[in-house]
Amino acid sequence: MVILSTDADFQNLIQSNPKVVVKFFADWCGSCKLFAPKFKRHSNDEANNDVVFIEVNAEENENARKLAGVDNLPYLASFKNGVLLEGTATSKEEYLQKMIDDLRA
Repeated sequence: MVILSTDADFQNLIQSNPKVVVKFFADWCGSCKLFAPKFKRHSNDEANNDVVFIEVNAEENENARKLAGVDNLPYLASFKNGVLLEGTATSKEEYLQKMIDDLRA
């Protein structure tokens, strides 16, 4: 399951869950739309039940965007125990898997 987050609940979500992957997107972003099903597939994978998957509209949520250092879209960020581990602009499924694996290291 993917949780749609806003500035109002973003801090709470990343601090109350030990392993979080966030996808930042915008409605006009074609690459974001193409990546969405891949992100959702990983979130629905039972092997990833220990990871919380969050989507944030980067245009509407400036605080969350700044916290993750978003500089392009789509942008993936991982948080472990509320701390930003890594973030990068990518639409590569392999990179998403690497971020998930790094959260478990």
